[in-house]
Amino acid sequence: MKTWDVVLIGGGVIGLSLALELSRGGADVAVIERGEPGREASHAAGGMIADLDPVLPPELRPLATFSARLYPEFVRLLQDESGHKIDFRRDGTIDLLEHAIAPEPGTGVRSLSTEEVRVLEPKLTVQGFPYFMPENAIDPRDLVTALVLALRRRSVEIVNGSPVQSVLTEEGRATGVQTARARYVAKSVVNCAGSWAPQIAPLELPTRPVKGHMVALAFPAGTPGADQPPVLRHVIRSRWCYILPRSTGRFVVGSTVEPAGYDKTVNTYRIQRLHHAATNVVAEFKEARILEAWTGLRPGTPDSLPILGPTSIDGYFACTGHYRDGILLAPGSARALAQVLQTGRSEIDIAPFSPSRFNL
Repeated sequence: MKTWDVVLIGGGVIGLSLALELSRGGADVAVIERGEPGREASHAAGGMIADLDPVLPPELRPLATFSARLYPEFVRLLQDESGHKIDFRRDGTIDLLEHAIAPEPGTGVRSLSTEEVRVLEPKLTVQGFPYFMPENAIDPRDLVTALVLALRRRSVEIVNGSPVQSVLTEEGRATGVQTARARYVAKSVVNCAGSWAPQIAPLELPTRPVKGHMVALAFPAGTPGADQPPVLRHVIRSRWCYILPRSTGRFVVGSTVEPAGYDKTVNTYRIQRLHHAATNVVAEFKEARILEAWTGLRPGTPDSLPILGPTSIDGYFACTGHYRDGILLAPGSARALAQVLQTGRSEIDIAPFSPSRFNL
């Protein structure tokens, strides 16, 4: 029976990024995915690389900054290796805050006057206290496609449609995973299963699904705005919603936060509310059409922080619970945990995210 260096449970953006990082380091890796890679929270995400968002928990800021700084090179290498173009935008974010803040020196965050906002985004309805934040944004679906292509070119085994039932152990050490159809033997195992992480015995990692609705808007030919410059160039965050322009002409609007278990049913009322929220930010969106509406299940945790690092079972690690920041934290989490697996330590402190805080 083949033995892998590492078996990863879960093929979302976190698991795929970690698989690529480990493979680049010479590890023989397998990814065991319950459905289709990248079709859960990663497929549903907006794609803000929001490392400067004032609402980020303070404990998360060092990892967020670390991960955001990795992104340009991460994307460049991934495009080269996969041959797939990724929609990676570096125009920045305009955050319409409800309260004024004192920007941290060296971050590039700055307050904007009403006149400056009108120059940057003439169509934007100015509300609250506007700030410019030099953040990036990415299309998560492009990102996942590129990751899968790069891994397949590296001959990393990706097993689809195979939910992991349990982590196998022998004398207190992880030795692989068991699915309904097969056993996969490995020197180390990492749980990257997101909202489904607690379903894998013997440790019940405390993630929970948090539902979010999203909508994509566009201006069909013949409608006002269709033959004009894009109504937005920057990512916009406001108390109403956030809006991400795509290079394809779509505008992704999100998002709701709903405790709904594993129910991913799309609620028409909530979609209409998101469309209406977008018109509060840019009036022209009244003329836009809904191209797509969807939901996703973010993996929340009791303290809204990721679960990242070794568990109480030797050789069994967690890399899950990234909640609303999975896209932002993917390259940083992958780099950090790959270093822990390879050397026992990482260049960024991940102690605040240890499974030990939940006695795991």
